[in-house]
Amino acid sequence: MKQSFPLGILLALASAAAFGTSGSFAKGLLASGWTPAAAVTWRVAIGALALVVPAALTMRGRWQLLRRGWPTVLLFGLIAVAGCQLAYFLAVERLSVAVALLLEYLGPVLVVGWLWLRRGQRPRPLTVVGAGLAIVGLVFVLDAFGAISVDLVGASWGIVAAFGLATFFVISADNSHGLPPLVVAAGGLIVGALALLLAGAVGLTPMRWNTDVVLLAGVGVPWWLDVAGLGLIAAAFAYLTGVFASRRLGSKLASFVGLSEVLFAVLWAWLLLSELPRLVQLVGGLLILAGVTLVKLDERPRPLPRAFPAVEPLPAVEPLPAVQASAEGPQATTPQATAPQAPALRR
Repeated sequence: MKQSFPLGILLALASAAAFGTSGSFAKGLLASGWTPAAAVTWRVAIGALALVVPAALTMRGRWQLLRRGWPTVLLFGLIAVAGCQLAYFLAVERLSVAVALLLEYLGPVLVVGWLWLRRGQRPRPLTVVGAGLAIVGLVFVLDAFGAISVDLVGASWGIVAAFGLATFFVISADNSHGLPPLVVAAGGLIVGALALLLAGAVGLTPMRWNTDVVLLAGVGVPWWLDVAGLGLIAAAFAYLTGVFASRRLGSKLASFVGLSEVLFAVLWAWLLLSELPRLVQLVGGLLILAGVTLVKLDERPRPLPRAFPAVEPLPAVEPLPAVQASAEGPQATTPQATAPQAPALRR
């Protein structure tokens, strides 16, 4: 656990940083006339194409694992990928972006509730305080102050998005099926892409896109270059590292580290779009960091496996008389003449 923790934190931060680029990549597309649903469908589809071949190579000789793990891949794609994205877009249609993100990022709190109800891991005081600090920090980072009118339908979609986000971390941390993280990420993106295409085909979400030049970091770039960054970085790399991180950190800690995505989103907007962060956002980032630290301090240590099974004590053995060879033949000697050998230990 100690050896995997630093790597897990690095992977979780890398995943959050990659997810945080989605807004900067998508902004140019949306400004050029793309709909959000079209942008996210391209994003998920390209991510799936990028991972499908490596995932197939990883499964060589182990395709039987899909017999047990296909429900996990299906749920991951439908709920954690497609469901979460669709619910968020439907929430944004009725709510501000800040409020929609606040509702979606209640996901870590739902993870804590799931672990309590499902596994009996009742949250202790440090986790409760850490969750509170992280949520307050999220409010500061998103700058969701002032008069806010909340639409009940939009709020409901925001809660659905939060369930999708929580599902991402819970399923990613599960290794009972034996599927490699690469296969879970690739399979989920494939299922998610198909679900998003179906939603667009039936008219649930509008799908409009074009091939106009888009602005990225103040420079006009081809649409396909922007979409490639959206699919390879904000989808393939982000989902893959997120699954790896959850395997190492567990769903609760990984979900709270994932809140740093909003901080990276602010940073990328600063670097790529010249949108300077405000002081209140920096304060919010410190509160999120403090909350994640408290959640980590409250983590229960995982029991270490015993190196060897317990060995029952052997019964006392009477020493056997030693046999001494002579010209007349073997003769028994007294026990004091030769010390008995210790019996071999059994594992």
